Amino acid sequence: MNKTLDYYNQQASLYNETTFSIEFDQKRAFFLKYLQPGAHILDLGCGSGRDSRAFLAQGYRVTAIDGSIELCKIASEQLGHPVRCQRFEELDDEAIYDGVWACASLLHLPTPVLKDAIYRVERALKPGGYFYVSFKYGTYEGERDGRYFNDFTEEKWRDVLHDFPSLTLQELEVTIDVIPGREEIRWLNVIMKKASKLGGR
Repeated sequence: MNKTLDYYNQQASLYNETTFSIEFDQKRAFFLKYLQPGAHILDLGCGSGRDSRAFLAQGYRVTAIDGSIELCKIASEQLGHPVRCQRFEELDDEAIYDGVWACASLLHLPTPVLKDAIYRVERALKPGGYFYVSFKYGTYEGERDGRYFNDFTEEKWRDVLHDFPSLTLQELEVTIDVIPGREEIRWLNVIMKKASKLGGR
């Protein structure tokens, strides 16, 4: 993870230029259809703040978090307020958020660390809250292009989700990359719901 964070700190400006202006309304709508107006969203791994800014513009409350200090600086400027610089394993909120949006962020975690992050997200969600996460599609886990990646198929994700009985799978969708020239890359998009009445955890 340190190497991956180093990558984003060093490439923050380029990452912002590459990703901030891409068309992402359809993916956000995939998530927002489950939330009430004015809901409180945690943008977990907010990058340069693209989705946080869109959520705010639609009237949602947003808490934005990223582990890269350089991306946090850019996102803070884009949003006009501070972004919390925090690694996934430091998330300790409890029952605060109506929805958690983890777009192409948790995909950098090895499976044991990913499971800890999912537990932290589960705890941070209000009962009945929704959790969106996306991964590159496949079964590869390891370093790629200077970053750690953990790819997922539907079956591989269901195997992980077995450890989280209070999270119910709502929807799975496989899509192509929205960045021009990367249409060969596919993504697994997942929506889960936290149980309204907690038991076990």
